[in-house]
Amino acid sequence: MIPPRLVCLAPMAGITSWPMRLLCREMGCAYASTEMVSVKSVKRAPDSPALACLFERGSEDGLLALQLFGAEPEDFAEAISTLDARGILARFGAIDINMGCPAPKVTRAGAGSALLNDLPRAAAIIAATVRAADAARSGTPVTVKTRLGWDARDGSAERLARLARDEGAASITIHGRTRAAMYSGAVDLEGIARVKSAVSIPVIGNGDVASAADAERMIRETGVDGVMIGRAAIGNPWVFRSVSRGEPPPPPGERLYTALRHAREHCLWRGEARGMVELRGQLGWYARGLSGAAKWRAAASRLTCARELETLIKTVVNEEI
Repeated sequence: MIPPRLVCLAPMAGITSWPMRLLCREMGCAYASTEMVSVKSVKRAPDSPALACLFERGSEDGLLALQLFGAEPEDFAEAISTLDARGILARFGAIDINMGCPAPKVTRAGAGSALLNDLPRAAAIIAATVRAADAARSGTPVTVKTRLGWDARDGSAERLARLARDEGAASITIHGRTRAAMYSGAVDLEGIARVKSAVSIPVIGNGDVASAADAERMIRETGVDGVMIGRAAIGNPWVFRSVSRGEPPPPPGERLYTALRHAREHCLWRGEARGMVELRGQLGWYARGLSGAAKWRAAASRLTCARELETLIKTVVNEEI
């Protein structure tokens, strides 16, 4: 069994807003990050409504990191100073630098996993972020999230981990795939183990953790200090309860009524019409693996308000999905 303090939620764009994080926290998630925040966006429009949404957190959100991405060291330093001056930085217990996002729109700008191809720049970003964090709020830890490399021929994660350690990073999270692999193929536990062996700072393993058995295998075979759960948590906050406490998944009715609670929280935050549109995709995942899941997803994709969702759930539960 994995101690709850070692089970983390991976940041996922458009997914891990605070209502979703709240459900995961209740199930045993001890650490999470915001969705990715562009340091250039902070420089250009620090008070924009879009950024304000990314900075939102609930009172029960626990230890939360602000995840930043970009390609220029000075942009990180300026963004941290700007957020500190506005009192926003004080909401977060850590600053996480994304050096692993494989999305083309991110890598084309030299950010995310593109930094695996430019380790001197990556090191400069970490150093600038650590200095800015210390100047803003002394002692705020800086962490790094990355992948094993750009492609199968590239072992840059071990070198990046050493640079991160040397520049003052408090920990590093490794997704056990390369950028070229995106999200396909099995996670490379041997690659994660090599990174863990390369540094003394804590290493968190990420990729393909969907059960207690997956988490135990990753820790056993790599020696990582904790695990991070990503896609397996979409529509399934109970994965944290399973990993941290060994509990089985709930019955179908509980799963679907949790989807309703998720929707209500999200709609209270974002407004009914916008909230349901934003959440439709996630709602479909709550029926994953259940009989009639395809019918549920089709109906969920047309929802316009929480009341419609409640009616749908009552119908589905009565039909014993």
